[in-house]
Amino acid sequence: MSKRFDIIVIGGGHAGIEAANAGALMGCSVALITMDKHALARMSCNPAIGGTAKGHLVREIDALGGLMAGIADRTGIQFRMLNRSKGPAVWSPRCQSDRKLYSEEACQVVSKIKKVEIIEDSAEEILAEGGKVSGVILKNTGFISGASVILSAGTFLNGKMHTGLSSFVGGRYGEKPALGITESLVKLGFESSRLKTGTPPRLKKESINWDILEEQPGDENPKPFSYRTDIRHFPYLPQLSCFITHTNEAVHKILERGFSESPLFTGTIKGVGPRYCPSIEDKIVRFSDKPKHQLFLEPEGLDSDQIYLNGFSTSLPAEIQYEAMRKIRGLENVEMVRPGYAVEYDYFPPHQVDLTLETKKVQGLYFAGQVNGTSGYEEAAAQGIVAGINAAAKITGKPELVIKRNEAYTGVLIDDLVTKSTDEPYRMFTSRAEYRLILRQDNADRRLLKYGYDYGLIDKSQYNELNKRELLITKAVTFCNETKISAKVINEHLSSRSLPEIDSTEAISKLCKRPELKLDEILQFVNTTEENKMFATTLLENEQVLEQVEIQLKYEGYLKRQEEMISKLEKYESTRIPSTLNYLDIKALSTEGREKLNKIKPRSIGQALRLSGVTHSDIAVLLVYLKN
Repeated sequence: MSKRFDIIVIGGGHAGIEAANAGALMGCSVALITMDKHALARMSCNPAIGGTAKGHLVREIDALGGLMAGIADRTGIQFRMLNRSKGPAVWSPRCQSDRKLYSEEACQVVSKIKKVEIIEDSAEEILAEGGKVSGVILKNTGFISGASVILSAGTFLNGKMHTGLSSFVGGRYGEKPALGITESLVKLGFESSRLKTGTPPRLKKESINWDILEEQPGDENPKPFSYRTDIRHFPYLPQLSCFITHTNEAVHKILERGFSESPLFTGTIKGVGPRYCPSIEDKIVRFSDKPKHQLFLEPEGLDSDQIYLNGFSTSLPAEIQYEAMRKIRGLENVEMVRPGYAVEYDYFPPHQVDLTLETKKVQGLYFAGQVNGTSGYEEAAAQGIVAGINAAAKITGKPELVIKRNEAYTGVLIDDLVTKSTDEPYRMFTSRAEYRLILRQDNADRRLLKYGYDYGLIDKSQYNELNKRELLITKAVTFCNETKISAKVINEHLSSRSLPEIDSTEAISKLCKRPELKLDEILQFVNTTEENKMFATTLLENEQVLEQVEIQLKYEGYLKRQEEMISKLEKYESTRIPSTLNYLDIKALSTEGREKLNKIKPRSIGQALRLSGVTHSDIAVLLVYLKN
């Protein structure tokens, strides 16, 4: 008799472990299928978590009750807040991770989750009966049944790796591909295609001339990703620096000699690569006017002798890679541990999934991660936790979770995938979010913790703590609007900083709108009453609250405009469209509009508005049709 689980998760990468954790915390029995349990959440490419917009996703995953932020905090060897010179909308946390420790920590965490059974095997076929998923056939174990299946196989589906004219099957260096799953889903009516990603060479640390390179240290007082990390013990590990160097024209000429043997240019690779993270050979062709490209030398771990050459992703012949690197400043005597390579793999264009990440063709089957056409650990993990929550919600009778674009980058990510689909690896950027001042990395808990609590992934004490903080923030904003500081008290300070003095008393909130003034320095001058002085001290001692209040005061006008825009569009987002609607029968729609609407089957008028090819006339027709 076959084993039965509530949820079967195929793939133990960043999406898979988040899906398994979410499902188990919601009370479901979960089978996590992976070829090697010691490779859980293995960092296939860059040993880093976060970065521009990706750091927002990590904070959101944590607010929902996910694993990534905590694992990153415990295994990070350098923490930096990116884009500090710009506004808070684009501040993004990033950490360099110890590659080996990250995977080991993930394995320990997942192994301790009750109701998760890790099965070391390879999935070969996904089965469905009557339009509903029924289970999975594993290579060694045979058939296991499940009410839901979450496919998060990363780059392993018919994976093939390329270096020069040499190619070999595999989903990752030294690991076998997953065969049979794509074919089984095509038989069920799914459309599949190919994508490509790449990784740079790994270098021997001792062979690099560090003395002549530009050092890039981490933050002096780093902040953790997770709201649950104890700041008193953070960071947990010794911190290391990264280093910067550049290519040059001599490097480019050597690389160009290998173009005739590049699988990228010879047509060997059929899959489309990431436009926003191109290979070094692609950069040379696309940006032929640039004499150099920036490279980052990043440590792979505290005890590792390998260095990751970020910015030099390539699939050129190994001997060309080696020769070119030795013309780079600091790498004149470098030793290459492993050449860079490209990996080509199957994915399923994401118009085939709903906003819950459940597939439209097969009930109970969910896609998460690179199988949906995304790139990056963070994008995968965000999809994994949403798929896990929705798979468990369907089984336990809870309402589905659909995160809106105005609520989270996670909502932007999933809406973009479903509504726009993609024919190239999708990567998250702050520019993709139209409400990015509201969707900051610092307020992810304020936006999403309620969902984590409602679905059982966040405990009550943490939720209560958030509610107390919200009350304090509200009280603090009122305090800053009502409490005034006299010219006599603050002018000496303003003069000492060569700032314009004030003529009379001004509210703290008005003073705070000056870009040169910080809220904490203004609060030092509160002296009207003992009660006010005590409250100002309370704020100064609460860094989290202080940060939220300051941003709210400084950017009040911008925040208000974004909130008004959200309110105006809310009527379209709340106007639901039946999933059974046959757009082909609505002759008043444009031909392209009919095709796009029938393909995507949007849930709401708001989602329909975001479809390329759907005109405002089409929307007007739809509104009349729905009303009648």
